[in-house]
Amino acid sequence: MKIAVLFGGESMERDVSVASASQVVRALRANGHEVIAVDALRGVLPPDEEKALLTGRVDRAPPSQLADKASLPAVVSRPDLRDADLVFLALHGGSGEDGTVQAVLDLAGIVYTGSGRIGSALGMDKDVSKRLFLAAGVPTPDWLMAPASTEAVEERLGFPVIVKPNGQGSTVGLTLVERPEDLQKAIDEAARFDDAVMIERYIAGRELTVGILDDEALAVGEIIPRLSSIFDYASKYQAGGADEIFPADLPPELTRRAQELGLAAHKALKLECYSRADFRLDSDGGLWCLEMNTLPGLTSGSLLPRSAAAVGISFEELCERICRAALKKRGARK
Repeated sequence: MKIAVLFGGESMERDVSVASASQVVRALRANGHEVIAVDALRGVLPPDEEKALLTGRVDRAPPSQLADKASLPAVVSRPDLRDADLVFLALHGGSGEDGTVQAVLDLAGIVYTGSGRIGSALGMDKDVSKRLFLAAGVPTPDWLMAPASTEAVEERLGFPVIVKPNGQGSTVGLTLVERPEDLQKAIDEAARFDDAVMIERYIAGRELTVGILDDEALAVGEIIPRLSSIFDYASKYQAGGADEIFPADLPPELTRRAQELGLAAHKALKLECYSRADFRLDSDGGLWCLEMNTLPGLTSGSLLPRSAAAVGISFEELCERICRAALKKRGARK
């Protein structure tokens, strides 16, 4: 099968996307597929450029500025992409994960991996996601959208709070605010990355995650950050940044509950094939869904591959199943 791995893009998560692509390209070639690497900004990479770019390394901090906007119609119209049997989306954030790329590929009649344009858009909008979680019976921390006064935040949420861009991933622009006087600075920081800013009640407790594959829950994992008090960008992508324990040391009934809620959140957002749910577990045993990752990272240290490996699914098999699910769902439309 000829597979085009589409990666890069213009988002703040470009480095993560490149790192994911490096692992996916290797895995798909190991599975015997013909694979081309397609940078959303530059098109198909020749072998020497592919080798230089796809190192799998992610810097400690996200890029200092966004790259130029990708010309999506031009990329999709390339014969190499249109002639592929399948496009594997290794994009993260921005137009790669918010439904834009998915809509363009749908219009072009190109089969691609992951969720469709509607689920992708719902998952990227944290405010809308949380409303759908509540409608599906999935607990999520209370929140306000900026602008919001310090008094309103104090009364509704209390401190500390999490301030984050409404449409970013990888904790880009996220701040844990413990004092009212620091709130506006955190809002201003988040606003650098998105016009909409969320202020969310902070849930003290353990950080949990559960992968979803073929609409079934995988192993529940626990993340213990080592570089900061929260699971931030550096903790996620630097070696030794966090202890990631799969499966998490939890009572069986709590594991089942996390899996049930993760799958319920996946369905509430109309996601397809695979995703990853992030939770906080409070001291009373309550689970709170923070967000769904519609195109979760596939780097060497990413959480979805760890969740899959804990139930006996290798990285190569994970990539293969993602491809097969896309062909089953969208292949008949060609």
